[in-house]
Amino acid sequence: MTALLIDLDGTMYHGTRMIEGADHFIRTCREKGIPFLFVTNNSSRTPEAIANMLRGMGIEAAGEEICTSAQAAAAYVSRQRSGAKVYCIGEDGLQQALIHAGLQLVEEQPDYVVQGIDRNFTYVKLSAAMNWIMQGASFIMTNPDFQLPSHEGLTPGAGTIGAAIEAASQTKPVVIGKPSSILMDYALRLLGVRAEQAVVIGDNMLTDIAAGAAAGCRTALVMTGVTTHANMDMHIQLAGIRPDYVCGSLSELWGSGLRLENEHL
Repeated sequence: MTALLIDLDGTMYHGTRMIEGADHFIRTCREKGIPFLFVTNNSSRTPEAIANMLRGMGIEAAGEEICTSAQAAAAYVSRQRSGAKVYCIGEDGLQQALIHAGLQLVEEQPDYVVQGIDRNFTYVKLSAAMNWIMQGASFIMTNPDFQLPSHEGLTPGAGTIGAAIEAASQTKPVVIGKPSSILMDYALRLLGVRAEQAVVIGDNMLTDIAAGAAAGCRTALVMTGVTTHANMDMHIQLAGIRPDYVCGSLSELWGSGLRLENEHL
C-alpha cells in the first residue's frame, strides 16, 4: 500500500479557506484505508492545534495525523543527545515538541539552539543565540521559510530569523523542514514505511517536491498554490528536479497516472 505525505498550506487550504475538494480527498483516503500524514513546516502550532484548525475548515483530522517541523527538530536533537539542554527560540508548538521529546529548555549553557518562527523575537534573543552558538552549541533551524502569508500580507518567517542568527554567529544551521529531507525522513518513520512506498503531495516545487525527492519518495505537484503553470518551468530549473506527477488539483491527481497499490480513487 502506498502512503501519502500531504502538504497543508497551498495544498489543503489557503489561509483560513479550504481548497475545493480537500475534504473529499481525505475522506476517500480514509475509506480506502490509505495511510497518510499531513506534513508541514509550521513550527508555531502543536499538532492538536493544527488538527483543530483543519476540522474547523471541514477537513477531518486528528493530532496524530499531523507531522510538524517542530516535532522533527525535537526528534533530531533527541536522537543525537537524549535529554539535551536546549535554548529555544520559538512558539508553543516548538516548545511543546521539545519538552515532549524529553529535552530540557534552558536559558544558560545549552547544548543546542533550536529556532523556529518567533513573533516575539528580540535583540536579546539574537545576542543570546549568537553567543551560545559561538561557544559551541549546535544551531538547529526548524524551517527555512523567509516569508509567511497572513491576513495582512507577507510576514517574516523562521528563515528570516535564522538568517539573522547565522549572520551574527557566522554558523550555518542544520535545517529540518522542507526542502531538507530530515522532516520527510521523520514522517516516514512515523508511518512505518520506506521512501519508495510513499508519495509526497504538495504545491511548491522548491519545498514540498524538493524535500520529497531528497528523501527518495515519489512526488506529486498540485497547481493550487505556489507553483503554477506559469512559473513551473522556472521552479523546476531552480529545484533541479521534476515531479513524478503534475495535476491541477487534488481531485485530478488520480487521473495523472498515479495509482495506489490495489486501490483506485
